[in-house]
Amino acid sequence: MTKQLEPWWSMLLRWFLFSFLLISPLFAGDLIEFYAKHLDAEGTKVQAEGDVLIIYQDSYISADRATYDSNSTELELSGNVVTLKGSEYQFVGEYVKINLDKKEREISPFYMLDKPSKVWLSSQKSKSCESTIDIEKGIISGCEPSDPLWEIYFSSSDYNIETKWINIYNARFHFGGIPLLYIPYFGYSLDRSRRTGLLIPSFGVSSSEGFYYEQPLYIVLGKSADLELRPQMRTLRGQGLYGTFRFADSKSSKGSLTLGYFREKENYFLDNNLQNDKHYGFGFKYQNTRVLENWFGLDLDGQSGLYSDIQWMNDVDYINLSSNDTINTVTSNQVYSRVNLFYNEEDDYYGAYLKYYLDLNPQDPDKRKVTIQKLPILQYHHYLDSYLAQHLYYTLNTNANNYVRQDGKEGTEVEVDIPVTLQTSLFDDYLNVAYKAQLYGRMIDFRGEPDVNVTQGIYERGYYGSLSHMVNISTYLTKGYTDYSHTIGFSATYTKFGNDKKSGYYDLVANDCTSDIPSNPKDCEFYTLSNVEDNVALGFTQYIIDDSGKEKIYHRLSQPILLSSTNTQEEGLGDFENEFRWSITDSISFYDDTFYSFQRNEWAKTLNTLRYQDKAFNIGFSYLYENKAYRDTIEPYTNYLNVDASYRYNSHYKYFGKYAFDAENSIKKYAEIGFLYTKRCWDFGMRYVENNRPILLNGGITSSVFDRYVYFTIILKPLGGSEVNYRTTDTLKSQ
Repeated sequence: MTKQLEPWWSMLLRWFLFSFLLISPLFAGDLIEFYAKHLDAEGTKVQAEGDVLIIYQDSYISADRATYDSNSTELELSGNVVTLKGSEYQFVGEYVKINLDKKEREISPFYMLDKPSKVWLSSQKSKSCESTIDIEKGIISGCEPSDPLWEIYFSSSDYNIETKWINIYNARFHFGGIPLLYIPYFGYSLDRSRRTGLLIPSFGVSSSEGFYYEQPLYIVLGKSADLELRPQMRTLRGQGLYGTFRFADSKSSKGSLTLGYFREKENYFLDNNLQNDKHYGFGFKYQNTRVLENWFGLDLDGQSGLYSDIQWMNDVDYINLSSNDTINTVTSNQVYSRVNLFYNEEDDYYGAYLKYYLDLNPQDPDKRKVTIQKLPILQYHHYLDSYLAQHLYYTLNTNANNYVRQDGKEGTEVEVDIPVTLQTSLFDDYLNVAYKAQLYGRMIDFRGEPDVNVTQGIYERGYYGSLSHMVNISTYLTKGYTDYSHTIGFSATYTKFGNDKKSGYYDLVANDCTSDIPSNPKDCEFYTLSNVEDNVALGFTQYIIDDSGKEKIYHRLSQPILLSSTNTQEEGLGDFENEFRWSITDSISFYDDTFYSFQRNEWAKTLNTLRYQDKAFNIGFSYLYENKAYRDTIEPYTNYLNVDASYRYNSHYKYFGKYAFDAENSIKKYAEIGFLYTKRCWDFGMRYVENNRPILLNGGITSSVFDRYVYFTIILKPLGGSEVNYRTTDTLKSQ
């Protein structure tokens, strides 16, 4: 037993004596722990050899040999010296000299690895004092050290461990072993936390706009706020500035404010016949999931929330010019702003909403003034209540709409909807029977002066009330099999539109506003009632679920039968719908939703998608067709085809493409093909893009332009990179 304990006691004694020697000259400062297989002490010097390990503050140093002098507090290490500082840095060298008193280090040769960013730096020699490391001639890269694809050679460098900022002098960039670029000075931060600085720039060349350059600036304003400024220059078109202020005012809320301005050069403005020589706007987004609690200090049992998305701009080019990549920008003829406030509890829901529509391409300069806005909408909803052992149900929903606009008639409309349902199950739950009585009412009142183009005398206070009856019979049957289960459902619903009564506005415009093409559309601006006639709706649904719970097939058939005629449809069969979703395999899926009109003997609408997706391939086809000729003479048909595909060859290579075609107007809407190569230290990609986007010409005329791009993406990780593109532009058409 004694012989087995001797080495352990001997090593412990040596470690204790050596630790005492280290601590004494430092006057009981930071503890230095010293471990080694062999320790020899002579006077003020101690020599260690074999698996030397030193622990000092948050650093761990290992070496083959070490010598320490307590007078000079110098520690010399040699042979496979590795220093680990915390969990972020690793220093490697053959010889290291450390002055513990002066906090100076000398390492040769020198190798440093910043683990979070995976950036390494190698040189023949380095010296450091406190938190600064001075490095002689060396190399820096983020690639694999054994075979780096890109490297930066330098004559000297210094690195601050605390700020993580590195300065590089006389930098020579090599790619694939070939020198490509010389920069006298290059500075970069290895800190991945939020900090003020320049972001990745964007470059481009356009046949019509010249050279494009955008240099974003990121500014940290605090722990919960920052600012991003994006100045841009288009040498043949003009200059602009966009900025976004982001903030989080509590743990449950955040928001952003975006402002933008772009000024056209006079030559470009005149040559392209644009509507405006200045494009400006703003956007404000905010969401708060505890707004009443946070703002008013209320202690509520329910949940409150606020969502805001407010957008304003003087024309569509404010969106087009917000970046150089317009293919990722959604443009529309109308901008929709909204503010939603709600409070939701177990039995009741309260809501207040603001909706504002902004027209971006008004051929009529007064169109914005006559657009009806809903400011505000008030809603109350009482959730389903049950009585008589859950056989009797009722709910209540009310809405109040306040219609406002700059010019023209305004109004206030209130509606109430009270459905009451009585239901039961028969024949041991094989058959479900339900009866619903639905009481519905509206009231509208007007104010302000009417438009001169509106039929005189129609804006009387209007009342509308109806009582409809519905009987529903349904059954659902499920059968289990070895690998799957099958569920089918049948339903038949008879709706009797009992009694209704109209007065005032609702009665005066009803016939014209419920026709396919009203004789005076302006009369119908406030009329949103739809004809509900007696009908029978037949439905069939089936599901197939496999043993893992995944849906394999979903199928739904719906056939309405009109028992009386309306202004838009005659008595008889309504539009038949067939919806089908099929997971053919784990990789292949198909979806179809088709409507057929028996009254017009033609396909009314169809949407088809087919997709194949596995670890390597993702290929999709979609087709949309809609026949609106019976109610829309301007754009009677929609005929749209979309194809997308991507192929991941391996963990590095990815190829992709997209194509969108408007078959009705024979216009290519969008096309893209490209590839992306990704590795640990760099990304390189190229793509060719064609994109059709709208613009606004002088006189309120809408037009579209066809952009052709060639994008080059180069990113040196983690130093950064940029996306460079070349673009040509053609004007397609005017409306």
